[in-house]
Amino acid sequence: MLILNKKASDCSESEVTDKSIYLNRRQFMKTTASLALGVGAVGQVSAALQEGNPLLPPPSLKSSFDNIAETPFGKDDKLSPYDVATSYNNFYEFGYGKSDPKDRASQFKTTPWTITVEGEAAKTGVFDLDSIIKDSMLEERIYRLRCVEAWSMVIPWVGVSLATVLKRFEPTSKAKYVYFETLYDPKQMPGQLGSGLDWPYREGLRIDEAMNSLAFLAVGMYGSILPNQNGAPVRLVLPWKYGFKSIKSIVKVRFVETMPETTWNMLAPNEYGFYANVNPSVDHPRWSQQQERRLPGGVLFPNVIETKMFNGYEEEVASLYAGMDLKRFY
Repeated sequence: MLILNKKASDCSESEVTDKSIYLNRRQFMKTTASLALGVGAVGQVSAALQEGNPLLPPPSLKSSFDNIAETPFGKDDKLSPYDVATSYNNFYEFGYGKSDPKDRASQFKTTPWTITVEGEAAKTGVFDLDSIIKDSMLEERIYRLRCVEAWSMVIPWVGVSLATVLKRFEPTSKAKYVYFETLYDPKQMPGQLGSGLDWPYREGLRIDEAMNSLAFLAVGMYGSILPNQNGAPVRLVLPWKYGFKSIKSIVKVRFVETMPETTWNMLAPNEYGFYANVNPSVDHPRWSQQQERRLPGGVLFPNVIETKMFNGYEEEVASLYAGMDLKRFY
């Protein structure tokens, strides 16, 4: 794909976490071809293999993942290591420790998977995820992920534009917001047995936010399907917002007229606003949001960087909030 002028939001090499090469089929095939031609790429293959082999897609989706379109988003930049991105996670359905999702989600069943669509739309009902994916060309987008806890990563997601999917359901003029809900299944998700949050996990967006070109419905990362601990089989990725807005393991979408209740906003409205836009000038009540730790980083070299407004995506999303007091509507 032809890459046009670089936007201010595109990652620069100095901003992102080092990563040699991530292993996906396209790169592996290219490297294998190079080896066949006598080109010395053994070191690159070894580095990729050492970082962990991403999961392969099920046969029903193999053709979709074999034809992932490249995009300009962070295309030429280094990425966070696969093993870090898949072992340091907030997915409280599996526990509150950062390693709990990886340790406890290995048996989580993600196939078959359906999404229920409700509310103010012409087309509602229960839809098979595979059919939704097959109707669109998958694309890869490298986005910054900024957690409200002041750490961040850079991850290559695979999926489709959220707007593309939502438009298929033909939302009516009454649809001012979009509500999302995570699977509720305490037998598979042991964290839901606890009383810390009001399950199931709920999130929402204004309809114009959901239709923004950056909003992404991810079904994969690093060239293949999402690992269970990262929100398999389908999640939102909203790079200009704090990570808790990017709801995981989605089973319900509802088009509504009024602002929906969301999990963290219900639990602590003074700490977690509905919008949750990355904003270094609005601190969390218990810590500053002016800086972040770009993972990985150690005690001696924590890799602290300055946080950018809207996580560096101001050019694409600032117009959504024109005239709003972003300290009040945080």
